[in-house]
Amino acid sequence: MNTVDLHVHSNASDGTFSPAELVTAAKKAGLSAFALTDHDTVSGIDEAVETAKGTGIEVIPGIEISTGFLNREIHIVGLCIDYKSQKFRDAIGDEVQRRNSRNEKLIKLFNEHGFNVTMDAMHEMFPGSIVTRAHFARYLVKTGVVKDNNEAFKKYLGDGMPLFVPKERKNPEQAIDMIRAANGVPILAHPLLYHLTEKELDSICGLFKEYGLMGIESMYSTYSGFDELFVKNLAGKHCLLESGGSDFHGANKPDIRLGVGRGNLMISYSYLQAVKDSVSYSPSV
Repeated sequence: MNTVDLHVHSNASDGTFSPAELVTAAKKAGLSAFALTDHDTVSGIDEAVETAKGTGIEVIPGIEISTGFLNREIHIVGLCIDYKSQKFRDAIGDEVQRRNSRNEKLIKLFNEHGFNVTMDAMHEMFPGSIVTRAHFARYLVKTGVVKDNNEAFKKYLGDGMPLFVPKERKNPEQAIDMIRAANGVPILAHPLLYHLTEKELDSICGLFKEYGLMGIESMYSTYSGFDELFVKNLAGKHCLLESGGSDFHGANKPDIRLGVGRGNLMISYSYLQAVKDSVSYSPSV
């Protein structure tokens, strides 16, 4: 069976593999395709697409956009996007500006708590990356303050912790509109991670479908068989396409492997084909 992974991150956002290294890893994992869905950026897609030429690996251009809803951070993945659209790139630029503003506040807070760090130092430590909280966590690990990223978030960077800075976010309708305007397929990412009740999640699926949501991740690294069945039923009830992926981040999520997650994933190419067919997708390169 041809298998795919439709939720993958590179070091263009908060992963540790370069886009080119992801292509090599996908080939080694026996995948037919993967979607590069970096947070709020498409800067790694060209490298992945160019590297994939002649390898038999299909790179699906994607993105993952953070939104705010019900006092939670809700993620919308966009698949098969026209990532070269200037309108789309301008919209992403707004997100990068928001992230940069947040990073400036984080730098100030770090220094107020005795950590002597600058953005120049962060860029030197993580060249070519759009700096995120995950990079600040890795800074704490690299400088010996904590033993791993989990401890960094638990003690310093997580909600309510001393170095937490809230993020300004789009609302889900804006993110869905942005993806649809780029001829992409908006997907509700990892819906069971938001700790919503079944009734709340059902309501959100209905509301987001009205906004233009087209799919939901019914397959994900942390799902049990029961979890997957529940989300599949939600997809059927709300006439949403099914998608899924590992949410691979390399060393930042060491228990998650490309294509198989924690060993429980096997996503057929037929799911990707349905996504592609829904927008008559053909690569722009």
